[in-house]
Amino acid sequence: MKPRPNYAAGAAATVWLAVIGVPLYALISSAVQTQARYGAGGPLAAPGHFTGANFVTVVESGFLRDIWNTIEVAAATVAIVLILGVPIAYAVVRGQGWITSGVFRVFLLGLAIPAQAVLIPLFYLINRIGLYDTLWRVILPTAAFSLPVSVLVLTGGMRDISREMYEAMALDGARPGRVLKELVIPLSRGAIATAGVFAALQAWNGFLFPLIMTQSGGDKTVTLGLFNFVSAYGANVPALLAAVVLSAVPILVVYLFARRYLVMGLMGAGGK
Repeated sequence: MKPRPNYAAGAAATVWLAVIGVPLYALISSAVQTQARYGAGGPLAAPGHFTGANFVTVVESGFLRDIWNTIEVAAATVAIVLILGVPIAYAVVRGQGWITSGVFRVFLLGLAIPAQAVLIPLFYLINRIGLYDTLWRVILPTAAFSLPVSVLVLTGGMRDISREMYEAMALDGARPGRVLKELVIPLSRGAIATAGVFAALQAWNGFLFPLIMTQSGGDKTVTLGLFNFVSAYGANVPALLAAVVLSAVPILVVYLFARRYLVMGLMGAGGK
């Protein structure tokens, strides 16, 4: 049978392409034009003269250091979340007592607590333990607030592993540590990648913790570094958008390497 064209789906896809493409075009176009040209033509005007001066301004302002600081924060956050989250999710899935179910409910309760509600006691605690004005005062709170969602994602991925596989490993005499290493982690790569990317995005886009916990200029993150291009009297919008383009590159690279496992995480264990 000859397939019938779906005009409604085509129109919806075209609208969605415009929703995504127009802001992306405005971002890149504005980043490669002068401030005078941007002020005269606006964000959707075609750049009459391409320039790389905005990126030079961004590099000279020390924004690359802010990107490196954010990479350190994101890497440490992902490491903490996965090192703690994978064993916790495994214990929740395989545990049969009230303790494991209670621990899981505590992590779910963390989803309902906003960061603003605990900001003042958290600031006091960071000062008391001597971590203020270090990157750890951003890493630890970010990891703590990323952990509940990550445990939820990891638990869902590990529950997709069939009970027969666990029983087969148990019949072979495998201890829980070996089951986790040889069975659970390989079949939960999608969920692990999803939790890792989520934690990385939380750290990369975080604004509240760096704003409150940061004092010295050498420990700024990307979100705070963007303020260098905004003043009380105006903003260098082309340079600001050039900084946004540079800040998006590391996350884009992470996505390119992790996209396969993200799809596996959405489709279930083992990509099925």
